[in-house]
Amino acid sequence: MSGAGTADEQEPAADGTVEAWGRSESNPVGGWYGLRKGYRGRFGMYLPPLLEELGLAELTHDARNNRVRAV
Repeated sequence: MSGAGTADEQEPAADGTVEAWGRSESNPVGGWYGLRKGYRGRFGMYLPPLLEELGLAELTHDARNNRVRAV
C-alpha cells in the first residue's frame, strides 16, 4: 500500500493508498472512516505510524512519498 500521507477529504482517495483502504466498505469496520467529514485526510497520517508501532506494518522513512507494507 502506498500513500501514507493525508488526502483532501473532498476528493476520492487514490487506489492502493491507506486513505482508500480507510474509506472502503471492504475494510474490517465497513468504511466507517469515510462517512464523517473531519476524519478524512487524517487517517492516512496517523494510522500508519500506529500500525508500525504495533508491529503490523513496515514504513519507509523518506522525506516524501513513504510506503506502507503490511507485515
